[in-house]
Amino acid sequence: MLRSVILAAARSSRVERLVATAPLTRDVVRRFVAGTGTDDALRATRALVADGLAVTLDYLGEDTVTGEQAVATRDEYLTLLRALAAAGLTPAAEVSVKLSALGQRFDEQLAYDNARAICVAADQAGTTVTLDMEDHTTTDSTLDALTKLRKDHPSTGAVLQAYLRRTESDCRELAGVGSRVRLCKGAYSEPESVAYQSAREVDKSYVRCLNVLMSGAGYPMLATHDPRLIAIGEDRARWFDRGPGEFEFQMLYGIRPDEQARLAGEGYTVRTYLPYGDDWYGYLMRRLAERPANLAFFGRALASKK
Repeated sequence: MLRSVILAAARSSRVERLVATAPLTRDVVRRFVAGTGTDDALRATRALVADGLAVTLDYLGEDTVTGEQAVATRDEYLTLLRALAAAGLTPAAEVSVKLSALGQRFDEQLAYDNARAICVAADQAGTTVTLDMEDHTTTDSTLDALTKLRKDHPSTGAVLQAYLRRTESDCRELAGVGSRVRLCKGAYSEPESVAYQSAREVDKSYVRCLNVLMSGAGYPMLATHDPRLIAIGEDRARWFDRGPGEFEFQMLYGIRPDEQARLAGEGYTVRTYLPYGDDWYGYLMRRLAERPANLAFFGRALASKK
């Protein structure tokens, strides 16, 4: 129920205005978002890499409705990749890209062409790209684009969401040699016909999918903050004889940083998902929906008068 309320708030312009104008919103957002520009992203990336963490950067914004917006997003990624390479932050830092931000909802060919340009730039920078997944209506289109991109850019990563009923099957198809797959729970509001509705069902699906990926020949990327799922991931890695360099954990910027440090200290690859840009509101609300415990932190910060 709480998750549904948060997702409804994410679509409310009135709530967005209220949150955006609250006195301490900037401090709260700074915990979860690196900043608004490329320099902010580089600064946060340097700090994370210095702490022994890998990074994937996401330029926020998925409500692209014009070709000009899509091209501007593409160009920001090209600028970011050049800057990461110049700063010596690749290959530790890669980028995550939403096809909707590149024009997917109104011109799939434009989105693919923009994504291909980003993949070329990533190759030149000595790093790679992961295609973020969004609501279920874009899953087939995103996977089709992934298949085409991997012909010339085989390291392009996929994201699969455990709350979708189809995901275990998708994991089996994508668990081949060299295939990088990020497994997350999912943070969009989906109908019961396509997605599991209870946390227990989603967790069970996550474990089934995790087993498929760990037993396959690809490179699993386990995106979770759940202590139980992290422990299961560690156990499955031992069971399937995967060394620390044969899979990775992924967590969001600002969430469980001590756990990220612990896992990295034990020799695991830990990649921090680092967002930046002006369009922080929708991202932040989905993060709260994904892990409603974060709502307490956000609420305390907004209520504070200090």
